[in-house]
Formats: sequence, C-alpha cells, structure tokens
Amino acid sequence: MLKISRSNYQDIPDDILLKKYRLTGDIELIGELFSRYMHLVYGVCLKYLKNRDDAKDAVLEIFEKLVIEYKLYIINDMKSWMYVVAKNFCLMELRSRQSTEKKVRQWQESDPEFMESFYEQHPIDEDDKKVSEALMDCIERLNKEQKECIRLFYYEKKSTSHRALLAYKII
Repeated sequence: MLKISRSNYQDIPDDILLKKYRLTGDIELIGELFSRYMHLVYGVCLKYLKNRDDAKDAVLEIFEKLVIEYKLYIINDMKSWMYVVAKNFCLMELRSRQSTEKKVRQWQESDPEFMESFYEQHPIDEDDKKVSEALMDCIERLNKEQKECIRLFYYEKKSTSHRALLAYKII
C-alpha cells in the first residue's frame, strides 16, 4: 500500500497521487493535484468565458466535478486531461448561455406586453398628481446643474452621455 506523508505531496508525481486518491478517497490528494493545474484551468476558463468572476466560478465548479471524475477515468497525462476538462466545461457553459438567451428572446418576441409588466413605471410616467408633486419638490432641492440634467433627460427626453453627466456634476 502507498504511504504518503502529508507534508511532501508536492514531490510526488501525479500518477502516484491519483492511485492513492482512488484507494483512500482523501480529498487533500485531489486538492494537491488540482492546485498544480489550477492556473491552467483558470487561464482556459478566462479565455473562453472572458470574465474573471465567471472564470473563478468555473474553476470551483470544475474542482467539484473532478472530485468524482478522478475516480472514473484512467488519466495518463494530467495536464492535457485538465485542459480538455476545462475547455469542455467552458464550451458547455457557453452553449447553455446561448440556449438560455435564445429562449428569452423568443419569449420576449412572442409576448412583448407580458415582459413590459415586469417593470414598474417611472414616477414621471405615472398620472398620479401626488407622486408628480412630490417628485417636483425633490427636484427643487437639487443644485442648478442637477435640476437641468433631470429636466433634460426625463422631461425633454434628451439622451445623455457620460461626458454630459460629468459636466452637470451628477457622477
């Protein structure tokens, strides 16, 4: 039976750690294996998902998945196997996102009025005199530049740009 001291996992080859994990189920062994290739997995996820937070989440999900899959497969080259697992995970994630986005678009196109009901109207759009008066009272408390920006954007339906908002000292 393989005897491995916990203090020197980093000196042990991947295949020996895998064999020991299959025998014992010790999660620390998988942790050591995964930590060796985590940078590779993160890089692949970042390449495909193009978002750091999504890539970090994917790395965690892949690790959870691998705790089970390490026992199921015979792995000859850990680095190549990890690359393929990460790539396939990301491709499936992207495919799933595209499918979800497609379904949402179809749903929106099939019943646009239903989607509108999810959003509350802005108080300026409502015909409630009380709300309108309260809103005007709040606007009056703003400085001159802020009042002008609110007037132009909400009442005159003028579009704003980041530069215009900066000019009015809103942001």
